[in-house]
Amino acid sequence: MAANQGEQRTRRRLSTGERREQLLSVGARLFSESPYDDVWIEQVAEIAGVSRGLLYHYFPTKRDFFAAVVERESGRMLRMTAAVPGVPVREQLTAGLDAYLEYVSAHAHGYRAFHRADAAGDQAVRRVYRRALAAQERQILAALDADPEFGPSAARRPDLCLAVRGWLAFTTAVCLEWLRGSELTRAQVRDLCARALLGVLAP
Repeated sequence: MAANQGEQRTRRRLSTGERREQLLSVGARLFSESPYDDVWIEQVAEIAGVSRGLLYHYFPTKRDFFAAVVERESGRMLRMTAAVPGVPVREQLTAGLDAYLEYVSAHAHGYRAFHRADAAGDQAVRRVYRRALAAQERQILAALDADPEFGPSAARRPDLCLAVRGWLAFTTAVCLEWLRGSELTRAQVRDLCARALLGVLAP
């Protein structure tokens, strides 16, 4: 009896933010392993140890829940790969890719879930995903814009816009394959992606 009371005293109630993070983490794992239509809210609630009603309190629909997973992963990627003002793109590229691959490795479930969103049958979810990709594209183009080697009109050059979009698709494919168990090291994947971007940006 005393032991149970001690356990109750030491068990900490999660804050609203912590509970939301817990639910999103569970969702990221499930969505990374199964297609959108095969994930059930009841699964998420059971794994998280909460009632279905509580989960719906945070996320009114499954669409809202998956969209929140996608937006969280997009925000993480954007923060980790944010450009450093005043530093040439070529100098930032290695560090930026190192940060990106660290994210991919540390948050593999979230990364896979993020890129499953485009295959979701729900058009609203797909729009969230495409907005997130567009934000990544704008971030890269803004860095190019600020670099005298490429700017100041890089973001208005159709060839550069298309090249960056293609490079993001290439990098995604490489990273997903790497997570499946590629023999390449992180440094080799980084260098492969860096060469690809520099190649498409070359005059």
